[in-house]
Amino acid sequence: MKRCLMAAGLGLALAASLGGTQAAERAIDKEVVVNATLDQAWDAWTTREGIRSFFAPDAAVEPRVGGAFHIHMDPGGAPGMKGADEMRYMALQPKKMLSFDWNAPPHLPEARAQRTFVVVRFAAVDDKTTRVTLHHTGWGDGGQWDQAYAYFDKAWGGVLGNLKKRFESGPFDWTEWLKQLEAWRAPPGGAAAAPRGG
Repeated sequence: MKRCLMAAGLGLALAASLGGTQAAERAIDKEVVVNATLDQAWDAWTTREGIRSFFAPDAAVEPRVGGAFHIHMDPGGAPGMKGADEMRYMALQPKKMLSFDWNAPPHLPEARAQRTFVVVRFAAVDDKTTRVTLHHTGWGDGGQWDQAYAYFDKAWGGVLGNLKKRFESGPFDWTEWLKQLEAWRAPPGGAAAAPRGG
């Protein structure tokens, strides 16, 4: 009996120590409460007009499994360099949840060649207010993975902040952003760093 108890105790201690060595999946979690109905919040993430009102200057979206979720931070950029080119919706539960695959920005080409996953959830707080939560996971470790994680940890806060502002003061005005992009693409004479958005 004593040996059984000792063996059980050792087994529990070993399991606890092994469990402690496994790191939790690295993820970015953000949340915002917006002055919008559930329908309005959902439309902001599932229509071109909605995306343009807070997320990016242009988009191509088809809200169905496998449908386009192309977010163009730089609509005038070369194919594959517009932003989140060739992304797609992975799953949708109308007015509850949507998910999409995602890539790193063009200035991080190694990480950009990979994909991560984002889940956005919607919950009515009342009939005029909606909680939107975002969970971004699927990260590798080291190098450009760490840089991409740091980038999006900041950028998603900006995106959700823009979503909140969109329902408080109207759609985001992309005029200055697009002017900055045009200036950056202009011939030599002004080698400015590309704007990175967020």
